[in-house]
Amino acid sequence: MSDCCSAPGLLPFECALENMLSQITPVTETLTLPITQALNAILAQDIASPLNVPNHDNSAMDGYAFAIASLTQGNTLTLVGRSMAGAPFQGECKVGECIRIMTGAKMPECCDSVEMQENVKVAADQISFLEEKQLGSHVRNAGEDIRWGQHVLNQGHKLSAVDIGVLASLGIKEVIVYRKLKVALIATGDELKLPGQVLNSGDIYESNSFVLRGMLDKLHIDVIDFGIIEDDFEAIKAAFVSADSQADAVISSGGVSVGDADYTKTVLDNLGEIGFWKIAMKPGKPFAFGKLPNSVFFGLPGNPVSALVTFHQLAIVALTKMQNAQALKRTNLQVQCVSDLRKSPGRMDFQRGVVSVNDQGENVVESTGSQGSGILSSLARANCFIVLAAEQGKVSAGEMVTVQLFDQFIC
Repeated sequence: MSDCCSAPGLLPFECALENMLSQITPVTETLTLPITQALNAILAQDIASPLNVPNHDNSAMDGYAFAIASLTQGNTLTLVGRSMAGAPFQGECKVGECIRIMTGAKMPECCDSVEMQENVKVAADQISFLEEKQLGSHVRNAGEDIRWGQHVLNQGHKLSAVDIGVLASLGIKEVIVYRKLKVALIATGDELKLPGQVLNSGDIYESNSFVLRGMLDKLHIDVIDFGIIEDDFEAIKAAFVSADSQADAVISSGGVSVGDADYTKTVLDNLGEIGFWKIAMKPGKPFAFGKLPNSVFFGLPGNPVSALVTFHQLAIVALTKMQNAQALKRTNLQVQCVSDLRKSPGRMDFQRGVVSVNDQGENVVESTGSQGSGILSSLARANCFIVLAAEQGKVSAGEMVTVQLFDQFIC
């Protein structure tokens, strides 16, 4: 662990991430699933192809298959049969002969090229070729897509819909995957109400769990929702004890600041071990990470933008490692900022922005406006984070900045 991780005060963002990942243990339990149930699952095996794809030479066009040598004596060949997808030509195609062939049909023996039907003249069984052809024209070769024995998918890969199609094309009907993580969600706060409930004076609607639930669903994680827990030490403690007994990770939002009613940190201190608390990032300074007897916990701030940013930048990275999945790759770009940005040195800042293409065809980014940690709509309007280093000060319009494009978890 780097020296900065033991520095007093706020923990630098990079050190918090390093510290957290060093304490994460990936799941090892596996199960075998039919591919029809494996979408978004994490592969626990490498996949090599058991066959060639395509498994035979076939036609890329509706037309006529022939041997290129047959055209050395003239441009008219005799039609002697046909090859259909699933019903290949069984005879012999000799020099001077050709075969009617459909797209995807197996190439007949002794044929090495195909001419599309639009470029021939047909007179009974005489097929005249109107253009000069090259060897191998319009032929898909066996193994052109995937070769026998070729490495196709890696252990740790998250299976997409296209991956499922690839597996099916290889004749693979089931795969070994890691079991799904279980994550418990806890929201704390006497002021919180669920959508549909009546707001009393001082109340607000709870939104964090809805955002987090959606992002956890995209991670392919089973969610145990504990709902809203009142600001009471014993109630919060009971929720954490129950969550720890059921889940691999416990995620709370709210209660990790320094107010008189912020009991979550006290409960975590009582039940487990806090690895760190307070990060040099904005929004999201009061983020906590640590361990409970049977799980890890992520204590997110209560403000909705702070909760989402810390979850996206820290918790998702950790949960991905817990899934035994390949590390996330996020897209960072250097672009010109067309807005003035307020920033004081000291904390890494994740401001919300919109990347677009200007009239000159250049990528530019502008701020979504107010960057308050309670303005969730600023994230709804954005398509990227403007990532400003801790030592960075204010940004003037025209300067180059780093942007991180939103990924599938936010979009």
